[in-house]
Amino acid sequence: MTHTIDQQKLRNQFLSTRKLSESICKPLAVEDYIPQPIVDVSPPKWHLAHTTWFFEQFVLVPHLKKYIVFDEHFSFLFNSYYNNIGERTLRNNRGFLSRPTVEHVYNYRAFVTKYMLQLLEGDCSQELLYLMEVGINHEQQHQELLVYDIKYILGTQPLLPKCTTNYVLKKETQKEAWITVEEGVYEIGATGDSFCFDNELQRHKVYLQSVALRNTLVTNGEYVAFIKDGGYKNHDLWHAEGWDFIHQNDINRPLYTKNNKDKWMAYTMNGLEALDPKAPVSHISFYEAFAFAEWAGCRLPTEQEWEIAAQRLEWGQLWEWTNSAYLHYPGYTKAPGALGEYNGKFMVNQQVLRGASIATPPNHSRITYRNFFHASSRWIFSGIRLAKNTN
Repeated sequence: MTHTIDQQKLRNQFLSTRKLSESICKPLAVEDYIPQPIVDVSPPKWHLAHTTWFFEQFVLVPHLKKYIVFDEHFSFLFNSYYNNIGERTLRNNRGFLSRPTVEHVYNYRAFVTKYMLQLLEGDCSQELLYLMEVGINHEQQHQELLVYDIKYILGTQPLLPKCTTNYVLKKETQKEAWITVEEGVYEIGATGDSFCFDNELQRHKVYLQSVALRNTLVTNGEYVAFIKDGGYKNHDLWHAEGWDFIHQNDINRPLYTKNNKDKWMAYTMNGLEALDPKAPVSHISFYEAFAFAEWAGCRLPTEQEWEIAAQRLEWGQLWEWTNSAYLHYPGYTKAPGALGEYNGKFMVNQQVLRGASIATPPNHSRITYRNFFHASSRWIFSGIRLAKNTN
């Protein structure tokens, strides 16, 4: 940590973050808090408890004198993947937890928030404030996952219920153009002057060939044209792994879309609606993004190209797949103990996405942010930006 944290501002940010998580869940019925349709999707109740456990485990237990945990069983139930902390329930069993009740989880949140505010009333060191800042950013990440997971829980039900009018993609209204990045040496990565995750460090130089990135995301209309042209049937467009993936899972269109006699529809959190051909295509795996780029005679940008071009791009509707594997930067150092498990141990078999999405919480995005998911991930709010060589 190289930046100075204002304690009062952090207190306000903590409170607003805690409120936003609960606001996201406000449209839910109590029954919606529990299902886990696939292993990647966690129940909303689990998200609310896990983000609370993070503050309790990493901040309150070691730093608030005489603090007594809310429930001694919660560390086992709501630890996600921290081996340093101890045993935990299996990830794919989170949907079996009918107890603790939703009400009890909200009581847990109120309890931990109360003691966090008590801790913030005293003098806190910069190191302690940084731990809280990590906790806030951790909860913001889960707020976005909450939106993904709520949509999947509801969007895979037979009645396709409405939930909220939020998180609606806008049309791509800009006139199509290409943003050129000239050949040369550039710097990428965070400076550390404000909060960033360890995977954004260290800032370093990269050499880029001349490349152009499209200023608009690929639209539904363009993607439907790819489908109609046999995009899901042409093996020449696909990675071998992607070709196997779409056939093993009977995939022939983006997640949440339906087609009946060439009438295209899509499930949004406002229910089933007509597919807007001018809105960006969403819920696309890396495999599909790569195949579309091949079909279009282009390619996906690398994360280095994306970061340099992003200074002249509008972004924020969807996370954008890059052609870069998620690996550490030169000079990367992993924090000791449990916090060192936050990012470093996932630097294998993951693909980098850049930008942000309509589900990203306010003030959580930045040009250097490195999101990462497996190439098969489709329930995330992901889209496609094309790149092409210019020499």
